[in-house]
Amino acid sequence: MELVLDSVCKRFGEGRAAQLVLDRISFTLHTGQFLALLGSSGSGKSTLMRLVAGLEAPSSGSLSLDGVPIRGPGSDRGMVFQKYSLYPWLTAAQNVAFGMELKGLERGVIRERTAFYLDVVGLADAARRLPRELSGGMQQRVAIARALAAEPRLLLLDEPFGALDLQIREAMQEFLHGLWQRTGLSVLLITHDIDEALLLAQQVHVLAPRPGRIVESLTLDLDKGDLRQLRLSAPFQNLRHRLADTLRQLDRDPAPGP
Repeated sequence: MELVLDSVCKRFGEGRAAQLVLDRISFTLHTGQFLALLGSSGSGKSTLMRLVAGLEAPSSGSLSLDGVPIRGPGSDRGMVFQKYSLYPWLTAAQNVAFGMELKGLERGVIRERTAFYLDVVGLADAARRLPRELSGGMQQRVAIARALAAEPRLLLLDEPFGALDLQIREAMQEFLHGLWQRTGLSVLLITHDIDEALLLAQQVHVLAPRPGRIVESLTLDLDKGDLRQLRLSAPFQNLRHRLADTLRQLDRDPAPGP
């Protein structure tokens, strides 16, 4: 699996009213890699994710997955949003199965995949429960199981834990890190949370706002055997403070250099 963005720009509007939202975004995400795009409000993170998902088309530049241009949504990409987007009248298992049923998969395959991925996210015992009977973190795990059940080549995470409180968010970050280690998923995460990017990703691209553009790329070499200990470590804290300073400076002076 290889996702390639080459000089991607996105404008909204036409003529003098056109607004440049993304400016010459280029990066490559390889098989099994966990890559994060980190930026504050106005950096075009969600727009960029919609382009990768095929929900929007670029104004210029190109996006491709395994050499095939991205021209629309596809089952090769599974997406998890900040809002859980579960159907409230369906059980956890029925929510996971819903997309597979739309694709017309055999019932036996649907049952097997549903059970497997609910087990993967630790919710085998909650299969018959409705969303209202689940905590926020559990609902988001159902959403992740639903995305995984389509067996995508790339998992797209759009601020997936932003609606959760701090304690649940930290638990979900640890869950997602363990899931990635077990499955070898290829993951693209967008977030404004510095801790989240540093804890989860192997590589972080920092986005400046108005227009969104990559101003710094970090390849992380942190010991992620224990995320709780990592949060307290000097290398993590030093990187965290440096990136916080960078984002604050970009918010004060977002204009691109010469």
